[in-house]
Amino acid sequence: MTKFAAERPFADPEAAARKLLNLAARIEPVQDGRIHIGKIKYPFLSTLKGSGTEFDAAAIRCAV
Repeated sequence: MTKFAAERPFADPEAAARKLLNLAARIEPVQDGRIHIGKIKYPFLSTLKGSGTEFDAAAIRCAV
C-alpha cells in the first residue's frame, strides 16, 4: 500500500501541546510571568517543522 502523505508528528493536539509546553519552559518570562507567543511559534514552525494548523488553537487550548 502506498502512502501519499507523511505522518505528522504533531497532528495529535496533545503531542503538540506537550512540545509547546516544553518550548515555553525554556523561555524567560518578560512581564507578570508572560511570554511572547512568537518565541514559541517560531521554533515550532521552523525548527520542528510543525504546521500552523498543528500550532492552532487546539494545541494552545490543550496546553493551557
